[in-house]
Amino acid sequence: MPSKAVDYAHSQHDRFLEELFALLRVPSISTLPEHAGDVRHAAEILVAELKRIGMENVRLIQTAGHPLVYADWLHADEKPTCLCYGHYDVQPVEPVEEWHTPPFEPTIRDGNVYARGAVDDKGQMYMHVKALESLLQAHGRLPLNIRVILEGEEEVGGEAIARFVAEHPEELTADFALISDTEMFAPELPTLCVGLRGMIYTEIEARGAKTDLHSGMYGGAAPNPFVALAQIIAQLKDAGGRILIPGFYDKVVKPSSDELRAWESLPFDEEQYRKSEVGSSVLTGEAGYGVLERTWARPTLDVHGMPGGFIGAGAKTVIPAKAVAKISMRLVPDMTPKETFALYKQYVESLRPKGIELDVRLIHSGDPIVIGTNNPYVKAAQNALHQVWGKDTVFIRSGGSIPIVGDFERNLHIPSVMMGFGLPDDNLHAPNEKFHIANFYRGIDSLIVFLEEVGK
Repeated sequence: MPSKAVDYAHSQHDRFLEELFALLRVPSISTLPEHAGDVRHAAEILVAELKRIGMENVRLIQTAGHPLVYADWLHADEKPTCLCYGHYDVQPVEPVEEWHTPPFEPTIRDGNVYARGAVDDKGQMYMHVKALESLLQAHGRLPLNIRVILEGEEEVGGEAIARFVAEHPEELTADFALISDTEMFAPELPTLCVGLRGMIYTEIEARGAKTDLHSGMYGGAAPNPFVALAQIIAQLKDAGGRILIPGFYDKVVKPSSDELRAWESLPFDEEQYRKSEVGSSVLTGEAGYGVLERTWARPTLDVHGMPGGFIGAGAKTVIPAKAVAKISMRLVPDMTPKETFALYKQYVESLRPKGIELDVRLIHSGDPIVIGTNNPYVKAAQNALHQVWGKDTVFIRSGGSIPIVGDFERNLHIPSVMMGFGLPDDNLHAPNEKFHIANFYRGIDSLIVFLEEVGK
């Protein structure tokens, strides 16, 4: 793997890590309005860095929400164009008391950096920036054309970038997209993700009386929105994990037999997964399917929160006037968010208890996606990963959702190469999120070699 750019990256390891730490210290939590200034500050840091390393046309793109960051370098005549995507916003940190060290003060332990956003996605997104710097410093040019688009709303649905891609596709013209927001199946095992579940995130608001009521005076006569939501939620799934919405499974496409056999050959220990990653006494889910198929290729329905009423210390015997349940569904090919939400809304409304008014709302959504592996960019990625890691690449799907992949395919008509370097125990979206520092460095190497391979 002789490469002047890789040599340059190795010589800059300490600086690259310090720069990442500076970005991780910015609490760019996109869902909390009080952090809007921090989200913008993170974007401004990236604008300054992209300018410094030699990218061109670098700018902040204002949106109705958090800004986008754009840059390009388009001087490689007759070479392909790569669209590098990442996001600089992060999840909230709660419960903060479960963090061993402050979430926005990067801390190194056991070869990992611990901080919110370390792996999702600041650390992985910053690998792209450092790979581009290394190539520009080593050669004074890039081996192919590059566009960069970074967003600050991925953790809240990515509405701004979806709108920009749909309305300005000519500004993002490319042959393929490169995304590092996924994980390796196991340590030291180079991995390409070729499938993502889609998602719909919803709220059910249940309203009963016109105001909160004393349960002693009105209990037994007044409808209770919490009880109503509990009754509705209990009828969404059966005890075996099967979702009961009529027509929900009608368009589910099963994985091919070849794909299932490939998954069976992966080094997966179900008991270790239960103990180390899930941490529960037993695994649950839809009967008749293995864990990987349930988490990668079967649709799901989960409840995330039920705000309303009294949740403080002590007691307050109130029947709330309204309560809300936050419910999401993960979708698989060939389900669509629009059709699935319509089925769900119709079914929920059919379950409405007496005396309750319901409002079923769609908050955000994303399409499921499966990417074919028989294209030159995936083959170049396999070759690059083998050079850096010394092993053959495995193909996996992810249970999560990256809505922008569907937007790129639908509006730009390009495939995405999802080359991620997180690990299954990196605690993304949870306390003590981390990124293995060796993976940060070898991820940069992999991206450099990949871009050089495509440039050939």
